[in-house]
Amino acid sequence: MATIKGILFDKDGTLVDFNATWSAVADFMAMEAADGDRPAADELLTVAGYDFDARRFKADSIFAAGTNRDVVEAWFPQLSRQEQGAALARFNEITAVEGSRKAVALPGIPAALAALHGRDYRLGVATNDSTSGAEKTLLALGIAQLFDAAYGYDAVANPKPAPDVVLSFCDLTGLKPAEIAMVGDNRHDLDMARAGGCGLAVGVLSGTGTRASLAPMADVVLDSVADLPAFLEELGRN
Repeated sequence: MATIKGILFDKDGTLVDFNATWSAVADFMAMEAADGDRPAADELLTVAGYDFDARRFKADSIFAAGTNRDVVEAWFPQLSRQEQGAALARFNEITAVEGSRKAVALPGIPAALAALHGRDYRLGVATNDSTSGAEKTLLALGIAQLFDAAYGYDAVANPKPAPDVVLSFCDLTGLKPAEIAMVGDNRHDLDMARAGGCGLAVGVLSGTGTRASLAPMADVVLDSVADLPAFLEELGRN
């Protein structure tokens, strides 16, 4: 295994508390899409992967792992491409503004990121949120200065699980894929790590993924990014 010099993080469920941040935003989007019809909105949320019994989104569901484009195509398959484009622009606006305004960092994340930055790791965000949403969230949480770049689904030709973000981060930093760790709470994140040739694929249990869903693709599964500095320090000793 090559020495890890850069780390790409998924955002929601990895750095940000997914349910605390996104449940209300998703409900707002569904209610708007359903013109205020509560039963119809609930049906849209079910399509997007919300489990009403568990009161959370399912692992690897459309809303947990997909892009706003995926949500639009699932909710509005009958619309023309132009109409879907308008809906996508509206959802990008909602998620960028409301997602950053409601963003709640997971416990220990700012301190862990500061520690990694202090050890000269190059840090980036790879999210299927919009780039604007990612940047606004990092600013809202006061951690934007720790990152070299944030890549949303609209920053590359092909979003996760395609390897485009890994390759873009390599171009930016001059690192090789084998020198990059990818950290995330869904299979999309780990699939991207494998497709991009990352040296380390780290699953975290702080989001919608489970040990059962992450372990087959991960080199290691941690409880949280808060555990990552100690893990990398130990890895460096071996």
